[in-house]
Formats: sequence, structure tokens, C-alpha cells
Amino acid sequence: MTPTPVGMRCPECASQRTRVTRGVGEASLFSRAPATFVLIALNVAVYFAEIGSGGGGFEGSSSSLIPEFALFGPSITGGEWYRIVTSGFLHAGLLHLAGNMILLYFLGRILEPGIGTVRFVAIYIVSLLAGSCGALRLTPLSLTFGASGAVFGILAATFVIARGRGVDALASTVGILILFNLAFSVGVRGISLGAHLGGLAAGFLCALLILAGERGRLGERHLPAELLAMAALGIVAVVGAFAAA
Repeated sequence: MTPTPVGMRCPECASQRTRVTRGVGEASLFSRAPATFVLIALNVAVYFAEIGSGGGGFEGSSSSLIPEFALFGPSITGGEWYRIVTSGFLHAGLLHLAGNMILLYFLGRILEPGIGTVRFVAIYIVSLLAGSCGALRLTPLSLTFGASGAVFGILAATFVIARGRGVDALASTVGILILFNLAFSVGVRGISLGAHLGGLAAGFLCALLILAGERGRLGERHLPAELLAMAALGIVAVVGAFAAA
């Protein structure tokens, strides 16, 4: 398999000449990875909402949305379960937002066309939930937020899918990215290692389910089986988050 602008293709397909139609470049870019662009837009929109509710400037850390919607164990046990989801769309500042969205942009344009939008969204959601679970496991009494749990899940899934389909060059590049970001998570204070590890584990497992389906291990109608198994992982992550909180 070879990484191309339209996903991962076999060597024979990649070597073929493709007819180019002018005038549809931007539309086709969105159509190849619509969920990637929608997720980026949602995160950016929430960040602007943070700025609007903050103390001025372009930093989101002073926003009133942070204490209201970020992960915080006692608040979740008090009934504010939605924090498990909403925390994944909050960011502390422009660098925090940009780092996550740049990774999502480049990885999403590769992974989403390669596995389909439904699978891609499922991985993102399950990884977000697992990231929240991991963060609550390690730091239940800290305010934790950011899309990094979900993005780490996309990182792990891209690595596993690329490796499973024989795109070793891409797998090696993504593997280096994962190691670098894990080292950064351990070495820098204020970064949620639990969220990153939880997202990585979820993305890894979701990708294994996809490969199992593609190899005929989940029956002929493997897509519903894959999605049901991913939904089960998401439920386990939510239950684990409540238990940790």
C-alpha cells in the first residue's frame, strides 16, 4: 500500500495515471475528509467561545468555560457527566489548539479517506472518551481538557492501519511522532499523560478491529461488527471514567 492524497492505495493503483479535473480542488479536498474539517471547525469554534467568555486576549485558560466544562472528578460524580465529552473540545491557548489541530489535519487527510468517515469518527469519539478515562484515572482532582486524547487515538490508529496495510514508511513516521509526543508528555509539567495513554490505547484497539474486519475475521458484514465493538469500547471508557472520578 502507498499513501496518496486520496488515502492508502495498492502499488499497482498508485502507479496508474489519474485524470485530473480542474475547478473542483477545494470541494474534493473537503469531500475526501469531511469529518476532519468538521472536527477542526468545532474545536476552533469552541475556542472562540472560550475567548468570548474570558478575560480578554487570545488565551482560553481564563475562560469561564474551563471550570464549567473541563474534566474534574468531583463534578462528574456530582452529576456533570457531560464533562467527559466537553473537555475534549476545550483548549488553554493558541499553541495548545494549534498543536492538536495541525496533527488532526495532516493525519485526518490520510486516515479518513483510507478507512471511511464513519470509522474515522468512531475512532475519534472512542479515543476522546478513553482519554477522559485515562486523565481521571491519573489526575481526578485536576482540571483537565484538550483534544489530545482524541488526537492520540488518531495517531495510534494511523500507525496500526499503515503497518497492517504494509505502508511501512508512513508507519515509521507516525511511530516517531508517537514516541516524541509521549516523551513530551512525561517531561513537561501540566500535560495529561493519562489522557494521551487512554487515547492511544483506544485508537490502537479500534484499528485492530478494522484490520480484523478487513481480513474476514468479523464475518462478511464486518463494518457493523466493527462499529458495535467500538461502541462497546466507548461504553467501557465511560464506565471507567465514572469509576475513576
